[in-house]
Amino acid sequence: MTDDKAMLDPSQWIARYGDYLLSLAMLKVNNRETAEDLVQDTFTAAIKAKDSFRYNSSERTWLISILKNKIIDYYRKKDVLRNVSGYLADTNDFNTHFFDDKNGHWLAAEAPLAWSEQADTMLNREEFDRIVQYCISKMPSKLIPVFIAKFIDNEDAETICKELNVSSSNYWVIIHRAKVLMRKCLEKNWFLK
Repeated sequence: MTDDKAMLDPSQWIARYGDYLLSLAMLKVNNRETAEDLVQDTFTAAIKAKDSFRYNSSERTWLISILKNKIIDYYRKKDVLRNVSGYLADTNDFNTHFFDDKNGHWLAAEAPLAWSEQADTMLNREEFDRIVQYCISKMPSKLIPVFIAKFIDNEDAETICKELNVSSSNYWVIIHRAKVLMRKCLEKNWFLK
């Protein structure tokens, strides 16, 4: 056994990575019990696969990757994106709440307002993170996995469409709607508070 392989120590995973993995899972599923189950499943899968660990990444990165796959499986099993086309068709009036039908421009009452502080300085604040999580939880459930994959995980569109089984056109509609809802929620609960 090499020195690198000696570093893989499942007995230390909970102490070293448990809190981080739990917070990551909480951000993505917004349910503590589900997040705890996903982290537990991650550790179980990692223990079963530890002999196949190739040491191409750090132990932490490997565990995060396993957790991300567990979260994708969770959303697939939950089937939250089933019939997303029907959902989007049923909510076609979404744009009428924010945009002028004639020219596609923002409605005067809904147009984005200038934010008083630099967004970069707020990203590091725990309270801001909590508000973002709150705003994600208020989105329709069919928008959440796509929004998280794009803006939290920084996945590319092709990967998201493939992993979540969403067509490209539905992906862009979901992203647009989620961004509009996020902006409105952040304005109401953070920037204009």
